[in-house]
Amino acid sequence: MRNPIGHALRHRRAGHDTLLWADPGLRAPETFTLTSPAFDHGAPIPQRHRGRLFGANVSPALTWTAPPPGTAELVLVVQDPDVPMKKPATHALTLGIDPSLTEIPENGLAEPSPVPGLRHGKGGLGRRGWSGPMPPRSHGPHAYVFQLFALDHRPSLPGPFTLDQARTAMTGHVIARARLDGTYEVR
Repeated sequence: MRNPIGHALRHRRAGHDTLLWADPGLRAPETFTLTSPAFDHGAPIPQRHRGRLFGANVSPALTWTAPPPGTAELVLVVQDPDVPMKKPATHALTLGIDPSLTEIPENGLAEPSPVPGLRHGKGGLGRRGWSGPMPPRSHGPHAYVFQLFALDHRPSLPGPFTLDQARTAMTGHVIARARLDGTYEVR
């Protein structure tokens, strides 16, 4: 069944230029790789990972190659640039990822996380931890951009921190980054 509101807003999107990835203060070479056993880059994210109102809301497992020497901490931000708003929706905001790790297991972005040291900020959806895809019906496909940043320092942010606080703490400290894009659509 077509949603008239989703269909009417079909061409209104925040845009990829609004992602943290596009912020000049967070640019760095892509020197490591981010993948998931749940989906390939550019492919649909399985239903299992859909947001809690409509699905299990289980975060996908993520794996990555070793970040460069000098990495003090990894930061993961998952954003949807296709929401019909001015800013992308934040589906995960996680600091405290130990650079010696090379993976986060399935549902590792839950709040609280089963992975020691992970700290979740408050996402744009008002939650801490993983908030799976929940695009409006009939709005078209949405991209979910998993952005992993290697920092040369450990940000000390009070909890619950926001995306703006994390961005400020990260600016000028990104030494490498990796990206994985998935898609989700509700017809």
